[in-house]
Amino acid sequence: MPGPLLPRLLASLLPALALSLPAAAAEIRVLAAASLTDVLEELAESYQKASGDTLVLSFGASNLLARQVEEGAPADLFLSADEASMDRLEAQKLLVAGSRRSLLSNRLVIVVPTDSPLSIRTAEDLAGSAVRHLALAEPRTVPAGIYAREYLSRKGLWERLAERVIPADNVRAALAVVEGGDAEAGIVYASDARMTRRVRVAFTVPAAEGPRISYPVALLSGSHEPEAARRVLEYLSSEAALAVFRRYGFETPAP
Repeated sequence: MPGPLLPRLLASLLPALALSLPAAAAEIRVLAAASLTDVLEELAESYQKASGDTLVLSFGASNLLARQVEEGAPADLFLSADEASMDRLEAQKLLVAGSRRSLLSNRLVIVVPTDSPLSIRTAEDLAGSAVRHLALAEPRTVPAGIYAREYLSRKGLWERLAERVIPADNVRAALAVVEGGDAEAGIVYASDARMTRRVRVAFTVPAAEGPRISYPVALLSGSHEPEAARRVLEYLSSEAALAVFRRYGFETPAP
């Protein structure tokens, strides 16, 4: 009587079959500051090959990404270019408790077009007549612009330079303004300046003079893939990943 036997046979085989099948690959949605674009794309490719999971990367200004999380956008992991954006989410209990950590740091640099004859030896040189336009990420809301404004304020230059500022949506957009020759100079992260041959670094802000730049990372409490996201977080914090971050010009904690 093969008819009744077949359902019973399938019922007995299904549990064993399920155990033998590989777990379904996870899709982890990562929101990250625009300055992390190139390095995270490389790290994501390596991680996907090793794990089988897929990282879906979305880049932008940290404050706007934080707003997306506040409004319920689906995401599992957030890498910000400032602590303030992460503070907002933590205050609303939108982070997984205990998962937040400061992952990276960076340095501000003043850049000019590669073929520019402009010489900038100090920040004060930005106030000269040769710099009519200064490209910054939006200095009121975007981390890179806030850091730049803080630095210029410390040097007593902000009030003199504010009218020359071309505000951009994020630090990569500010870099593009200088690349296109629409500003004689710009202030961006050191890591961004390394990503193009169309600008050169005219001046590197000394660590003692610049603001403290911190890139925190945290798991998001609304994650649909919490365990897979935690594995990604541990990977990004590993020495292998930190070595890649350093290669792209970021500063990292000592091993």
